[in-house]
Amino acid sequence: MKRRLVKVAIWGFGAMGSGMAKMILKKEGFDIVGVSDLYDGYVGKSIFEILSLENPFEHDVLIEKNIERILKEEKPDVVLLATDSFTRKAYEKIKFIIENKCNVISTAEEMAYPYAKEPDLSKEMNRLAKENGVTILGTGVNPGMMMDLLAVCISGVMENVEDMKISRVNSLSPFGPTVMEEQGVGLSLKEFNDKLKNDEISGHVGFIESTYMIAKALGLEVTDFEQSMSPIVTNVDRKSPYGFAKAGDVAGVDMRSFAKLSNNTKIDMVHPQQIEPEMEGTHTGDYIKIKGTPEINLSNVPEVEGGIGTIAICVNMIPHVINSKPGLKTMIDLPVPRAIMGDVRNLIDEE
Repeated sequence: MKRRLVKVAIWGFGAMGSGMAKMILKKEGFDIVGVSDLYDGYVGKSIFEILSLENPFEHDVLIEKNIERILKEEKPDVVLLATDSFTRKAYEKIKFIIENKCNVISTAEEMAYPYAKEPDLSKEMNRLAKENGVTILGTGVNPGMMMDLLAVCISGVMENVEDMKISRVNSLSPFGPTVMEEQGVGLSLKEFNDKLKNDEISGHVGFIESTYMIAKALGLEVTDFEQSMSPIVTNVDRKSPYGFAKAGDVAGVDMRSFAKLSNNTKIDMVHPQQIEPEMEGTHTGDYIKIKGTPEINLSNVPEVEGGIGTIAICVNMIPHVINSKPGLKTMIDLPVPRAIMGDVRNLIDEE
């Protein structure tokens, strides 16, 4: 007997959430049972109308402002939560999902390793997840893969690790309005510096999460950590789908972090990110250099594109989350991600 479809709900239908829907619709064995978003222009409309795609299901999927009906009546196997960047802001949504007995995959950057900044909330989420028999995972292209899990995996062929330098030069162009605001895209230099002084610019969220994830994977602790952020000012007008920076204004941020682990291993991270970087000759790429035995020097050019990468890893982790023992998990707790090429149901453990 053919197994039932894997039921997925999506909370947040912006650039990431809608991208996940498009990917799922190309795969076999999934059923999108509900979508929730606050944007009035979407509420009540069919996702297939918004995506300009044919409906492969025997039912329509209308966007709802409140997700409660979807969770209680449709009972999804997993909810893709694509709304926030910070654990504390995402917490109430995650709590509501897991109390309705649904697994959740969050794109919130801090959720990639929430123990780093929110240890008490993390313990509470872990407790609630176990109590309700479900799994919570935070992931994305970065944090979640390119600047943490990939380095952890390649260290598996090393006898010892002395120092790591991890760099990601990427484009912000695929991301939505929230990310543009967090990076200060479009601000004047004065506006950027004023907001930076007032702690109103997030920049890249995830350095501390990536560092703590790597340390945990290596069996070490973080003893020192600091990070810096400086504006990337454009000399030409730049426009992306969700952002605009005129010449002389801020097109993105140059982020750096420096950490020392309990055995004196150093982890340095470099992450300049901006909209339309090629317009001024910046080429994107991902780089991992690890000093140790043997030495590792990985290079991928151009970058793994952030939008596609985040969309793909969230969808590709669905079977691993469903198969997981209950609790709050990170990417070092679950099987390595891999592309879903066949029927997703073949990747789900028998009940």
